[in-house]
Amino acid sequence: MGYDLHITRKNDWHDPKGPEISLAEWRAVVQADPGMRLDAFAQARPDDGGVRRASCDGLSVWTEYSQHDEARNKAWFLYSRGEIRVKNPDDEIIRKMWSIAQALGAKVQGDDGEVYDSSGRESYPDAGERP
Repeated sequence: MGYDLHITRKNDWHDPKGPEISLAEWRAVVQADPGMRLDAFAQARPDDGGVRRASCDGLSVWTEYSQHDEARNKAWFLYSRGEIRVKNPDDEIIRKMWSIAQALGAKVQGDDGEVYDSSGRESYPDAGERP
């Protein structure tokens, strides 16, 4: 399953209404960043020897990620429904998400509502800091 972080303009990422990031805006940010690449598909080779492939117009990869490996490890950024989502990001990816969010006039928010800052630290704006 995993835990997602969202680059969103909404007050809460799961709100059905609110300001969205357009696919055109997302593409412009990716094209302006030499460390990002718009792939529009993801492909994986699981241990069973098969190939799994998923397509999406807004699927991008961060090629300057320190652990990037074309064959096995990529930092995928998925545009969908007016936001950009990353599954299980580490601190380095969270900091990249924050810089992208700044370019889009947005924020980085986790599934549970926490918001992340430039250092990758999280806070819960409505409930104060959680332990």
